[in-house]
Amino acid sequence: MIVELTPLPGIGICRMFTTVDGRRVGVVTHRPGGRRDLVYESPDDPDATCSLTLTRDEAVTLARLLGILDVLDIVTVAESSPG
Repeated sequence: MIVELTPLPGIGICRMFTTVDGRRVGVVTHRPGGRRDLVYESPDDPDATCSLTLTRDEAVTLARLLGILDVLDIVTVAESSPG
């Protein structure tokens, strides 16, 4: 899967990818402060973007729901196991 990185001068960075059904989804990370906006294109109008602002705790909770922290836990355990 290709993740497109787009610098947003004065705002931060937008990271987006295209789903298998053709929808574009991503996250805008604001600088300073690190606020994150979950963004996605409207299926009816590709020029219209919808967003949901998340606090750091909300972003971590969403990551847990998506399973990313489970993957990180497995990698951490594997790296700390002897031999």
